[in-house]
Amino acid sequence: MDKEVEAVLEKIRAKRLEKGFSILKLANAAEISHSHLYYIETKQKIPTLETLSRLAKALDIPMKDFF
Repeated sequence: MDKEVEAVLEKIRAKRLEKGFSILKLANAAEISHSHLYYIETKQKIPTLETLSRLAKALDIPMKDFF
């Protein structure tokens, strides 16, 4: 996996923790499954731009904060 992609995945988890969200709470807010979010955070899946957009909206941050 590319280092830049890994950095984005790490930022998703960091932003979630910064906001005090559990995986389940963020997944529900972003309207994705909690298992999908788990796989993203553990670098087993790469999210689509649509998923990144949903996560950013649920975290109330601009999507660029992941990059």
